Amino acid sequence: MAETGIITGEDGKDRCFWHGNLPEYQRYHDDEWGRPVVSDIRLFEKICLEGFQSGLSWLTILRKRENFRAAFAGFDFEKVARFDDADIERCVTDAGIIRHRGKIVSTINNARRAIEMRGEFGSLARYFWSHEPAAAERPEIFDLAHLRANPTTPASVRISKDLKKRGWTFVGPTTVYAFMQAMGLVNDHLEGCYCRKEVEAMRCELVRP
Repeated sequence: MAETGIITGEDGKDRCFWHGNLPEYQRYHDDEWGRPVVSDIRLFEKICLEGFQSGLSWLTILRKRENFRAAFAGFDFEKVARFDDADIERCVTDAGIIRHRGKIVSTINNARRAIEMRGEFGSLARYFWSHEPAAAERPEIFDLAHLRANPTTPASVRISKDLKKRGWTFVGPTTVYAFMQAMGLVNDHLEGCYCRKEVEAMRCELVRP
């Protein structure tokens, strides 16, 4: 990997280094990561999966994502909020997901908090996008050095604190920042990655909720 953090794929395109040219991870980098999301279901899914990812690689979670969706009712938080002890035990014994009881219970708790948030703000999307960092908080050049030096940001710290006050769990500032990166609240494709301009164009055209 060059010091720029950019690697060139077999197709000749320059990309962020972290997908390692693994086909499924590269598709995620190209087609999903950083592209702005306003779907409540997808936002809820991602913040929960980021909680499961804590201590693991995102690739591990990505490879199990369909299993997680099956286990958690497609991350429809109205349905997940109604999960009971039997559902917890079902998930704990599901070899297709990460069988961490605390994170499973957290997902159910967060579904209930999501319903409360929707009632207050109208949607999860409206809540999260209201915390989109201002341009003044963002670096002029987003390069590898900046990425390595900033595992959290002031915005992710603010969101994390507010979510915890609202009763959400497994939402530390590093987890929240990864969520922000993936859902397009920031554009953290590195300078030189071909996706950076595409993502920025999408963010410019986005109608914020």
